[in-house]
Amino acid sequence: MALKATIYKANIELANMDRNYYDSLQLTLAQHPSETEQRLMVRLICFILNAHSDLHFGKGVSDEDEAAIWQINYSDEIALWIELGQIDEKRIKKACNKAEKVKLYCYGSSVETWWAQSQNALKKFSKLSIEQFSTSTTNALVKLLNRTMEFQCSIQDGQLWLSCGEETLLIETTMLKTST
Repeated sequence: MALKATIYKANIELANMDRNYYDSLQLTLAQHPSETEQRLMVRLICFILNAHSDLHFGKGVSDEDEAAIWQINYSDEIALWIELGQIDEKRIKKACNKAEKVKLYCYGSSVETWWAQSQNALKKFSKLSIEQFSTSTTNALVKLLNRTMEFQCSIQDGQLWLSCGEETLLIETTMLKTST
């Protein structure tokens, strides 16, 4: 018998001063049985960081032809393809061939090793930018995970302040590679 996805709901009040984007988001996240809680929360934060009216969660984990998150415009062109984790060059190449812009958000204890081995190969992808979440940040995010979540988010000068009840987290990423 196949395992079913676990469903989470997130209500988010977002103020992104960096992009002048303000929204109230009601998101439903389906956690694939193979997806960790850490990845689920990173996926949610990446959605918040890139929020746009055309941004949607893709099948990502269960379908390699879809991104974890993507922005598809009205002409069915992929404006933004977002991947999570330490992705292989083949998948990144596929994303860069299909989308105008590709973002990879890395997390976990082995990012430094992966980056040391992959950075030369990934330099050739001009559409690609890569950012890293610290392990302490992703561990703190997992502590906020509930089936129903309420967040207040404020983004300014590249910093995301995430509030949930009495908890407030500063979420920053380290830029590993910028797109050109």
